[in-house]
Amino acid sequence: MFIGEYSYNIDEKNRISVPVKFRSALAEGCIVTRGLDHCLWIYPLSEWQKIAADIANLPITQKNSRSFARLMLSGAMDIQMDRSGRINLPSYLKDYAAIKKKAVVCGVYNRLEIWPEETWNTFKKDMEDNSNDIAEKIEELGL
Repeated sequence: MFIGEYSYNIDEKNRISVPVKFRSALAEGCIVTRGLDHCLWIYPLSEWQKIAADIANLPITQKNSRSFARLMLSGAMDIQMDRSGRINLPSYLKDYAAIKKKAVVCGVYNRLEIWPEETWNTFKKDMEDNSNDIAEKIEELGL
């Protein structure tokens, strides 16, 4: 399970460190892709296979299904950590998320998210400021 948030710098070769506690889960490789809210999502290979299968089963006759599949699958790239526990972010994904120098890696249960630091701080403040409203809406879903 991935949880927590960690701040890192992106180096000149577009590499970012993976938090030490998550490295073993990604040791056999991982997939990075476009996420929602203009961040990047990183999945361990085993989790990605489940996600990709679910996406492949969406009805291709529905425009939103096709668009979501394109967003997730066409942007996906398989990546490996180097010996120092860093991953290389493809330029097109770094551009999609508007990541420059400072980034935040967030654990979100079955995936990691990578955000530009400033965007994450704004998003986090908004979540914190609206936590009661968010909780009420989640309660409607039965949680």
